[in-house]
Amino acid sequence: MARTKASISDLAQQLGVSVSTVSRALSDHPTISAATKKKVWKLAQELHYQPNHMAAGLRKGRSNLLGVIVPHIDGHFFTMVVKGIETVATKAGFNVMICQSNEDVKHEQKNIESLLSAQVEGILVSLARNTLDFRHFDKVRKQEIPLVFFDRVLDGLDVSAVVIDDREGGYQSTKHLIAQGCRRIAHFGGPLHLNIYKNRRLGYLDALQEAGLPVDEELIYHCDMTQEDGVTGMQRMLQLKKRPDAIFSASDFSIVGALQELKRQGLRAPQDIALSGFSNETFTSMTEPMLTSVDQRCEQMGQAAVRLFLEMLEERSALFSPRRIVLQPDLLIRGSSLRTLKDPAGK
Repeated sequence: MARTKASISDLAQQLGVSVSTVSRALSDHPTISAATKKKVWKLAQELHYQPNHMAAGLRKGRSNLLGVIVPHIDGHFFTMVVKGIETVATKAGFNVMICQSNEDVKHEQKNIESLLSAQVEGILVSLARNTLDFRHFDKVRKQEIPLVFFDRVLDGLDVSAVVIDDREGGYQSTKHLIAQGCRRIAHFGGPLHLNIYKNRRLGYLDALQEAGLPVDEELIYHCDMTQEDGVTGMQRMLQLKKRPDAIFSASDFSIVGALQELKRQGLRAPQDIALSGFSNETFTSMTEPMLTSVDQRCEQMGQAAVRLFLEMLEERSALFSPRRIVLQPDLLIRGSSLRTLKDPAGK
């Protein structure tokens, strides 16, 4: 039979004292005698009393709650970002309230309302794929609640954010494919209004230009970066009169779909088409061959986002200047892209 937790009123009634006396006894107030404190704590344990720290915090004008909005909790990336967030937030005395937008801006708007209703002291957010404007965050700013974006940010917004150098990651991936002898490199990219996909595409273009390779628009496929999109993208590439010899994808999910379709059609990676993704999702080291990918330092990203929030909270001013922290990516070269030629980077 489930045990019902007692309230502070239940303790006061059984002991024949006031609620305020029980409250002071539980908080070890010096005006309460040791004998009374002992009785209160003994009964509290017997009745399984648990103090409501949130209510107590709100009475003091503090909730000690930090709100987090992620597009989804599937896969490795956002899970590890949240782990980094919780590590630093917990040490700073904050509880973390996590919401998922499920890649839907309307759901993201509801997440904001829920977090504001919970009186969070700050919000960390990575945008949904279809978020096109900033208006639903205006209420957060007007209430001077610290707002920090991580990973995904709308292009052109002057906001506090923690991001990876996505352009450098795209450049490293494409340069590696070129070093493997690939000359007709396709790119699977996401919605360009989001910083991550725009910058990964720019890195791809940088590497082509540096190598003197032409940009062929029929090799650039924009999609929602799902596994199914990867399958469709690979089908399109294999239908071309001159198919690509490599694909750099801005997402691991679409590149694993591409690998599946490549195998289904009896072709191999990297011998027929070399493959490289982005994010270093856990499954990239479980495929055959294992997938080359860019590590985004996800746990470090979450930790940096909380530290930036704490700085904003301490300064608590409308004059706080937005700050951007840029982390450096790390290309993890695996079998899907590694041909017989030696990579000049030595990896």
